[in-house]
Amino acid sequence: MGEVPTEEPAGLREAVVALREVSVHRHTTGQVILSEIDWTVRSGEHWALLGANGAGKTTLLRLLGALMHPTTGTVEVLGFRLGRVDVRELRARIGHVSTAPRVPQDVTAHTVVLTGHTGTVQPLWRKYDDTVRRRADELLAELDIKELADRPYGVCSGGQRARVLIARALMADPSLLLLDEPFNALDLPSREDLVDAMQRLAESRPGLATVTVTHHLEELSPAVSHTLLLREGRVLARGSVDETLTDSWLTSCFGRPITVARHDGRWAAYSGRPGGR
Repeated sequence: MGEVPTEEPAGLREAVVALREVSVHRHTTGQVILSEIDWTVRSGEHWALLGANGAGKTTLLRLLGALMHPTTGTVEVLGFRLGRVDVRELRARIGHVSTAPRVPQDVTAHTVVLTGHTGTVQPLWRKYDDTVRRRADELLAELDIKELADRPYGVCSGGQRARVLIARALMADPSLLLLDEPFNALDLPSREDLVDAMQRLAESRPGLATVTVTHHLEELSPAVSHTLLLREGRVLARGSVDETLTDSWLTSCFGRPITVARHDGRWAAYSGRPGGR
């Protein structure tokens, strides 16, 4: 396959994440989940994290979110090395969007966003002054969902919920935003609304770095600038989308022939013979 593409020259951008020779082993069995990962994410970069199921994407995202420590190697997030920092304080400075938290279904979208200020699932009303409430209003407007402010979260559509959770993650004004399969189970209109929202976010926050785990190239916004391809716990390729989102790299990553297409800044991929023959 030739040389593995590496990140672009550092330039003047600050490193938001730096992993050096990072490996993760399962303690109970010794299974290698990640092996010798080297990766730098810089301010203003937008990364897609791609790989087959079981490649190690979730584990890698947990490292970036300071939710676990590596078995070997070093992980620095926002300038702090894991193992030498209070991870509770560090997590408060990282935006993390996941469907895992059990958000109360009966609270309003505005309330869900407010909980991002305290990093809790249930609202802590005494912690939310007028400034915090205005901040939540502004974020709902930024994500183009201000009309949802008083709507119960449980009756919002999947795409609306995804944008509410992004607004919640932005309450801490993070330098790093991690998105764990935010497009999961969205229909086409909801997917496109979220893609548009991510594009606007990149334009309005030039210093924000994002890492998005996804299974489909069609879910990548034109703002995505870099890709990390994982295969069996190892970095297969990393670098700009032009270097990494190619037929050959995707074929190697997923283990079957993949054809990649790009149109107006959007990506698509398919496997199989043209016309299904």
